[in-house]
Amino acid sequence: MKILQKRILVTALAAGLASGAAWAETRSSTFDSRIQVNASCTISGTDLAFDAITTGTTSNVDSTSELSVDCSSGTTYQVALSNGANFNQTRRMAWGASYVSYGLFSNAARTSAWDSSNTVSGTGTGSLQKIPVYGRVFAGQSITNTGSYADTIVATVTY
Repeated sequence: MKILQKRILVTALAAGLASGAAWAETRSSTFDSRIQVNASCTISGTDLAFDAITTGTTSNVDSTSELSVDCSSGTTYQVALSNGANFNQTRRMAWGASYVSYGLFSNAARTSAWDSSNTVSGTGTGSLQKIPVYGRVFAGQSITNTGSYADTIVATVTY
């Protein structure tokens, strides 16, 4: 009887394994993983501080500051400068109702005006890029009031 039980058990196991292999099927599917990586840019600037002048008629007074632009590698960008808070046919620093006219330029010779129409272009490197801003207080102004004149410029990077 024990031999018969062992044969039946072995036969049942063999039949079960054989039938399990026969009905076990697999199906496969694929799927994608995706991410959109967008370009980015940041911009910041240092103040443009002119040397002190005295009252009277001015001569040209030059100064330089810089913008820091950090754009993704290969990203083209343009930097525009606003006309400032006191614009009236020219940029002006104000102290009360008194003004000192000045200009911002993209070149050291101060011949290429920099504003919202005349921009500075570049291509991002993925690292911080320094862009000089050249300023000039124009000669020939009659400054009668002493004080701390100021203006606010907005620098905008478009990419």
